[in-house]
Amino acid sequence: MDRAQIVHENFLSRVAKGDLPDGAPPQAGLSATDAVSLLRSQVLSRALDRTSRAMQKAGQGFYTIGSSGHEGMAAVAHALRPTDIAFLHYRDAAFQIARAEQVPGQQIAWDMLLSFACSKEDPTSGGRHKVLGSKALYIPPQTSTIASHLPKAVGAAYSLGAARRHDPEHRELPEDGIAMCSFGDASANHSTAQGAINTAGWTSVQSTPLPLLFVCEDNGIGISVKTPKGWIQASMEHRPGIKYFQANGLDLYETYAIARQAADYVRTRRKPAFLHLKTVRLYGHAGADVPTTYLRKSEVEADEANDPLLHSVRLLDQAAALSPDQALKIYEQTCARTNRIAAEAATRPHLTAAQDVMTSLVPPKRDCTPTNGPSAEARAMAFGGDLRAMDDPQPMSRLINWALTDLMLEHGEIVCMGEDVGRKGGVYGVTQKLQQRFGPDRVVDTLLDEQSILGLAIGMAHNGFIPIPEIQFLAYLHNAEDQIRGEAATLPFFSNGQFTNPMVLRIAGLGYQKGFGGHFHNDNSLAVLRDIPGVIIACPSTGSVAAQMLRECIRLAREEQRVVVFLEPIALYPMRDLHQPQDGGWMTTYPSPDQRVALGEVGVHGDGTDLAIVTYGNGHYLSQQALQQLQAAGLNTRIIDMRWLAPLPVDALRQATEGCKHVLIVDECRQTGSQSEALMTFFCEEDARNSVARVVAEDSFIATGPAYAAPLPSKDDIVSAAIALTGAKT
Repeated sequence: MDRAQIVHENFLSRVAKGDLPDGAPPQAGLSATDAVSLLRSQVLSRALDRTSRAMQKAGQGFYTIGSSGHEGMAAVAHALRPTDIAFLHYRDAAFQIARAEQVPGQQIAWDMLLSFACSKEDPTSGGRHKVLGSKALYIPPQTSTIASHLPKAVGAAYSLGAARRHDPEHRELPEDGIAMCSFGDASANHSTAQGAINTAGWTSVQSTPLPLLFVCEDNGIGISVKTPKGWIQASMEHRPGIKYFQANGLDLYETYAIARQAADYVRTRRKPAFLHLKTVRLYGHAGADVPTTYLRKSEVEADEANDPLLHSVRLLDQAAALSPDQALKIYEQTCARTNRIAAEAATRPHLTAAQDVMTSLVPPKRDCTPTNGPSAEARAMAFGGDLRAMDDPQPMSRLINWALTDLMLEHGEIVCMGEDVGRKGGVYGVTQKLQQRFGPDRVVDTLLDEQSILGLAIGMAHNGFIPIPEIQFLAYLHNAEDQIRGEAATLPFFSNGQFTNPMVLRIAGLGYQKGFGGHFHNDNSLAVLRDIPGVIIACPSTGSVAAQMLRECIRLAREEQRVVVFLEPIALYPMRDLHQPQDGGWMTTYPSPDQRVALGEVGVHGDGTDLAIVTYGNGHYLSQQALQQLQAAGLNTRIIDMRWLAPLPVDALRQATEGCKHVLIVDECRQTGSQSEALMTFFCEEDARNSVARVVAEDSFIATGPAYAAPLPSKDDIVSAAIALTGAKT
């Protein structure tokens, strides 16, 4: 017999017989009314688990990872305020149900069953996924199974203190709120969870406010792998800066009492706490999982005998809040009602067209208070003597710094964060003086953990800030790419645009640093970013364009709530000369603060019709170097600087290459997985195109020392490829 059916029949028979498990008497703190309400939430959670399995068998539902055994989370919800933002473990249906009881007008059973059915009327995801979440309940949806939501919970908690000091225009969370995140004991072992917990403690010991409650639901197993006994307590009880609490999650009254203590500690001390909640897992991991294939039957039955619903019935009876007969009636009525609602939910329409599924990839625009830019007085105070240098040509790194300064003067909700961005001013000096100008609240020196840097940004964006996180080198992004792929980019998609986390992620990257660093400081692969739906990738090649693009990136984040990656070519940061030493050919002057390059706007240099070179970043620099030789070979050439790598600016590229006989793509990234693949496809599909070729890097990592540029395109490679493509005479 199916274990879910066994647990169901055990409950019915044992409650009817009064055969309830032993345990401690109910602790003080819960009124009879509240206790009964929490039992109802627990029972509804259990009924939904059973119904989801029935729907799946009937082909009407698409999710069977349940919350049975974790119903104690209803008491945790009751210990918090419904405005405390909650990032939930996927077994926390009871939490969401109990929170819905705190907020008038909710139809939680109907809403959750629409989610099980993947109906497009599901108020959370619009039929895109079964997720816990609700805008009205301050529960952002996610699909994390590896605790990847913990870093952004740290960021959200940090934002609560930051908002007290710099109130953002679109602040979402109350000033006296706290953040909560929950996860399983198996997920606690993941590097993402460990990094987030470490970051919370690291922040706390420095007396920085971080009102965050971690809740670890310890059922002793992750799918089939057991957690060593005592592991969570031993590894978490003495973490610096984090107060440890422990409760029996099978005991509704104890869980509420301890969760209330933990929440009060977090709220009053503004410090993080760790609530270790002992639970059991019923039914196995998911619908198709048979726990007796990897656990002894006696172990499975021991957990079933400790069913938290049986404990709740006993406790309410002992507290004179509800008799077992009354509890049994609630259970039977709830199961029947859930089945009736499920039958109706299964008839509701689904998404069918690709365009309907994709609608929420791009979040909705939001109204922002117009600004006239920073005042002359504010600029004079911030820039000081730098104002006099703005009329002179400067390298890219300095112009990006000035653009960041102007943007931070104009928009008080901008916060920069990253390792070394503050006191040091960045590895390459791009953020020099910013912390002096705006203070450590707005230019945050973080610990060395890319997951935590991005999580801080995502969480702060939940509370109305516009974060500019920095990843020092492109290769370091791989330590944390899931924070963009699995968290930031998916949030609008899974919430039907109700939740967003806009940001501008600055990354120093690409190759051509002369003899420095090797692969880890010269990573020339963008593949990890290019295939993430909804993410914008910007890559400037000159300082003036960089400043103007950065302004557009902030506008996209602030007004259109987009996730933007601003990729800065390291080798071009200090670049001054183009052809000869001291010719100053690659420096530009600082554009006035009202100038920007719009999304999808490419740069066109020249009007030649023989050859169009389509490129970006260092490729633009090399192509300009090659131009003299191409002209000497009789090739009338135009150079197109793409600037925007995703989404591909196809309309602008079509127009920019119109009338050209040949197109040469110059891509400094690798042959496999590079931007050139998409460009080749695009141009080959254009009916009027005569010939297309590409110059790309080898499928290789980059070496340190004299061979740093060996696998990369060169000026001579561009000239040779252009002549071969066009048949020009040298």
